[in-house]
Amino acid sequence: MAYKEILVYLDPSSDSDVRLDFAIHLAAAHGARLIGVDACSDAAYAGELRDRAVALAENFDAKVNLAGARAVLRGADRGKHALLRYAHQADLIIAPQSDPETRNLILPGIPEDVLVGAGVPVLLMPAGWRPRPVGDSIFIAWKASREATRAVHDAMPLLVKAKKVTVFTFDPESDIYGAEPDLLIEYLKAHGVSARPLRWPNTGELSAVDAMFASLDSEEADLIVAGAYGHSRWIEGLFGGASRDLVRQHLLPVFMSH
Repeated sequence: MAYKEILVYLDPSSDSDVRLDFAIHLAAAHGARLIGVDACSDAAYAGELRDRAVALAENFDAKVNLAGARAVLRGADRGKHALLRYAHQADLIIAPQSDPETRNLILPGIPEDVLVGAGVPVLLMPAGWRPRPVGDSIFIAWKASREATRAVHDAMPLLVKAKKVTVFTFDPESDIYGAEPDLLIEYLKAHGVSARPLRWPNTGELSAVDAMFASLDSEEADLIVAGAYGHSRWIEGLFGGASRDLVRQHLLPVFMSH
């Protein structure tokens, strides 16, 4: 599998500029075409960032032309299922996390409705994130479930390029095949991905979510891969409530599949 069509949602915020630069770089790294989608809300054209919203297409063209990228810009579409119309034809979506400060600048449903309705993996960029390497050290939040399995499969083009892959499990179970996540590590090895396990026992001192975030610094992770559980606007379930926490955290980009 390879990413051939990468979609990025755009809005008038400064975070959108950083998101677009990252998307251009990622598309180039994978030989993909970039699809920019104007996701500005009506409010974006009425406020102090109106000029940036109006100039979105011009800014997009300038950046992709400077980079020599293969790209196309899709106009804002506010009809029924508008957000998903282009998403269904993408291999990967790059979207902003839901941020209260810029929530009104972008069409409703990004990223929650897209995450659970597109059928495509979503790479969420944190608010205030600044350019640095993504994908050199990948942290997989793993439990043996459909959603987590889907995320690992969808992230394979990134995993095979990573310099370091860590598979985190909380209170892992054991059976005749060994302790989690031995089978996943064996599967990754078959795809040319060398991964190491990080098993965190449940001592009652930390929740699964806290243990996971405590591990990120020690692993020097720059990207989290996780399954997305729950329903639109009610993302929940991974290690209790980590899907919701991952959508809201400001530390790292998060690659999620539903």
